[in-house]
Amino acid sequence: AALAALVAACGLVVACVALPAHPLKALQPLAPALAQSQATLLGAQGPVTAAQKARDLAGMQAEGRAELVQHHLGVLAAQGELHLYRGNTARLLVDGPEAFAAMKAAISQARHRVLVESYIVEDVGVAAEIGELLLSKAAAGVRVAMLYDSVGSFGTDRAFFDRLRSGGVLVCAFNPVNPLERPGRWGLLQRNHRKMLAVDSDVAYTGGINLSDVYARGSFGSARHARHGPQPESATGPGPDGWRDTQVELRGAVVAAMALLFHESWLAQDCPGALPPAPAPLQATPGQRVVKLVAAEPARGINPTYTALLAATDAARRSVHLTMAYFAPGPAMVQALGNAARRGVDVVLVLPARSDVSLVVHAARSYYAELLAAGVQIHEVQHAVMHAKTAVIDGVFSTVGSSNLDGRSIAGNHEIDVIVLGDDFGRALERLFEQDLALSQRILAEQWQQRGPGQRLLEGLGRLLEPLL
Repeated sequence: AALAALVAACGLVVACVALPAHPLKALQPLAPALAQSQATLLGAQGPVTAAQKARDLAGMQAEGRAELVQHHLGVLAAQGELHLYRGNTARLLVDGPEAFAAMKAAISQARHRVLVESYIVEDVGVAAEIGELLLSKAAAGVRVAMLYDSVGSFGTDRAFFDRLRSGGVLVCAFNPVNPLERPGRWGLLQRNHRKMLAVDSDVAYTGGINLSDVYARGSFGSARHARHGPQPESATGPGPDGWRDTQVELRGAVVAAMALLFHESWLAQDCPGALPPAPAPLQATPGQRVVKLVAAEPARGINPTYTALLAATDAARRSVHLTMAYFAPGPAMVQALGNAARRGVDVVLVLPARSDVSLVVHAARSYYAELLAAGVQIHEVQHAVMHAKTAVIDGVFSTVGSSNLDGRSIAGNHEIDVIVLGDDFGRALERLFEQDLALSQRILAEQWQQRGPGQRLLEGLGRLLEPLL
C-alpha cells in the first residue's frame, strides 16, 4: 500500500512537471540584420536609440567570434520578443567564500535598500553573519526585505526570522507550508528556487548559492589536498568539505530589472510591508556587457532558460559545455545534446559524483548510456558537491543562475538566470569549466556498460522519483 501511494504521488508530481516528450520545433536563427532589428536594448532609462543599439551590438561582436555572436543573437531572436540590458558588468564568483565576501561588502555599502531572495536561508554560520549584517543596515535606516522559500528553509528556526522582523527587516515566506499562515498563498509543489541579492540599484548577485553554511569553505582546495597531500591553510583557505558553486556579480541596468522581479514576487505573495522605490543608480552604464534576464514562473509554462538552452544546443556549431548540479533533462534535451555530438560539436557535461540528494545522481546516470552512445563526454566531480548551474555554448552564449536541468526547475519552480552574450564573458566561463574538468573523472562508454545490476536499479529508481526530489 505504501509503495502504491508513493507511485501515485510520483505520478501526480510528474504530471505537474511534465517535460516535452519530443524536441521543440527547431528554430531557424534569424539573419543578423533581422535579429538586430528584433532586439530591444534597455538602459537605465529604458530603450535606447537605434544608433546606440547598433554601437552596443557592434561592440559585443568586436570582442571576438563575431560570427558566432551574431548566430546566437539570431537564435535568441527567433524565440520571440528579445529584451537585452546594456551597459553592465558581469563578474564570476567561484564558491561560497568569494561570493559571500562580495555580497557582504555590497550589503555593507547599501544606502537605500537591500533585497534578499533565497531558497534556503539558514540561521547558523555565514548565513547568520549575513542576518546580523541585514539587522545592522535596517537599524541604520536602510530598507531591507527578505523572501525565503518555506520548504527550502523548513529546518531553520522560526525565531531567526522573528528576530529579523523585530529588528526592522521585512521577512516573507514563499508559499508557506502551513496553508493557514497566509490563506490563498499555498502551493506545495510550486517553490521559489531563486537566489538573488540586489543592493540599491547598483549591484546584484545570482547563481546557485543559497544562504547556507555548506558554502563556508571553497571546493578546489580539497582536490589539491587529495592530489598533493596535506596543504597549509590560511584563515580563509578552502577546506575538504567545500561545495562547488558559481555566482555572478552584476552591475548596470540589469540590477533594477532583478529588483523589479523581487517586487513582483513580493506583491504576488501578499507579503506584509511596502517595499521602497528604486533609488537612482550611482552609475548608469558601468560596463559593456549585454545581458538577458530570464525569470521562470510555472504559471507561464516551461522555464525560458530551458528553451533558450535547448535552442542554443540545437544551433551549436562548435561546443556545448554544461555544468549542472541536478541533471534529469528529459528526452528533448537528451536528443538535442546527442544530435549536437553526432554532427561534430564538442558536447561535454560536468556533473556531480555525489550530491546532497543521492538519488539525484542516480537519476542523472540513467541518461548516461544514451548520451555516451551519441558521443557526449560526461565527467563527474569527485572532490566536492557540485552545485553550480552554468552553460557556455560556442564560447559566446553563457548562462549562470538558479535553474537546473531537471523537472522541478524546468516546469515546477520559480527560477532566475542571466544569459550573457559575448566572447569576453564566455572565455571566463570556459576557463572555469576547464578548471572543473581537470578535477573530474571521465565516464567511458565501455566501462559504463559494465556497471552492475544494483547501479542500474538505482538509476531506474532515481528516474522514477526525481520529480519528487
